[in-house]
Amino acid sequence: MATVKMTFSLDEATAARLNQTAERLNLAKSEVVREAIHDYAARAGRLSEKERLRMLRAFDSFVPEIPERPVEEVDEELEKIRQARQGGGRGGSTGTVQP
Repeated sequence: MATVKMTFSLDEATAARLNQTAERLNLAKSEVVREAIHDYAARAGRLSEKERLRMLRAFDSFVPEIPERPVEEVDEELEKIRQARQGGGRGGSTGTVQP
């Protein structure tokens, strides 16, 4: 694998952790950084456990508030919304712009 030389600035605590980790694992610091970036990239964009639980609690609090209605009533409302969208909104405009 071709390598690219890069320069980074790290705070002292992070640099110390990098040094300790490299020594403990008997790896080059660059290898520790490569593995850390690989692991971080795999997790990026995923929810943390704390975020996942917060979202589940929010979902659970909203579900009981969903009104129970007959399917036919919901279908009628959706059809009215579709017709309004196809007709240019709420019926107040013909789609022409007034000067």
